[in-house]
Amino acid sequence: MLPEYAVDMYFAWQAGKDPQYTSYATANMTGANRLLIGVGWAAVVVTFWLKTGKRAIDLEPQHKIEILFLGLATVYSFIIPFKGQLDLLDAAVFIGIFVFYMRAASRAAHVEPELEGPAEMIVHWGEGPRRLTTVVFFLFSGFTIFIAAEPFAEGLLATGRTFGIEEFILVQWLAPLASESPEFIVAILFALRRQPGTSMGALLSSKVNQWTLLVGMLPVVYAVSAGKIGPMVMDDRQMEELLLTAAQSLFAVAVLANLSFSLSEALLIFVLFAAQLLIPDPRFRYYFSYLYIVLTIGLIIVKRDSRDSVLGLFQRESSPQAAPEE
Repeated sequence: MLPEYAVDMYFAWQAGKDPQYTSYATANMTGANRLLIGVGWAAVVVTFWLKTGKRAIDLEPQHKIEILFLGLATVYSFIIPFKGQLDLLDAAVFIGIFVFYMRAASRAAHVEPELEGPAEMIVHWGEGPRRLTTVVFFLFSGFTIFIAAEPFAEGLLATGRTFGIEEFILVQWLAPLASESPEFIVAILFALRRQPGTSMGALLSSKVNQWTLLVGMLPVVYAVSAGKIGPMVMDDRQMEELLLTAAQSLFAVAVLANLSFSLSEALLIFVLFAAQLLIPDPRFRYYFSYLYIVLTIGLIIVKRDSRDSVLGLFQRESSPQAAPEE
């Protein structure tokens, strides 16, 4: 996830000095969020089905927290396309949602991870060496990603100009695909090990992170770079992309509200995502946005369990410590 932040923060920083970079920051953010749901979530279900023959994944009750806060962020995100800008008020709301999400998640029941390889070796060290090693690994990886962000981002733009490919498209899809690939691979490995709940939980948490903290940080970095308090003003293309991303997220929340993700639902999400890539006409971004919203409303109206599940997201549950998945 850190590579995604580094690239998007670079574009936001440059946007504070050169407004044309604003579209690239929006492109990277919307592409990463839609790719995570349209490809990542669907890939987990399909992988688990191919491995076990089971046509659905059941999530643990504690994942209601992620679904709830994803829903809250999604509902608020519909305001941004109509404002036509991303400002510090939006940043405060999105970062606030993320803070409350982290607070709720830290208090929820959780499953202790199974450690293997170097991680299993490190856990047997003393507390001091463990913390020092963790800090060194984090700083080293963070520094590596930081120094690679600018050449990667500018190289991507240069590639588009050289080969006559629209830079917006490359930034929206190629950059997130590269940065999200490690996460997708880990999620698929968990699915292959018959731990789909862990797999979906990781991707769901990542979606909440990207749809709250990542979006919220963009206007903050932009304002610091510009040296003044001001919004990131968006053009029609960016507003269309944000509306479509928010609509897809809304449908995803409705699908997962009952803590079950079926193969048919995964295929529908993937088909809708893939169809957007094949039709570049700007009008179809609105058509797909409306379709997502209609499907969400229809799902809630027609399926009683979905309706009850959405309402149930706001109810507190005291559940015992979850047992590890087999």
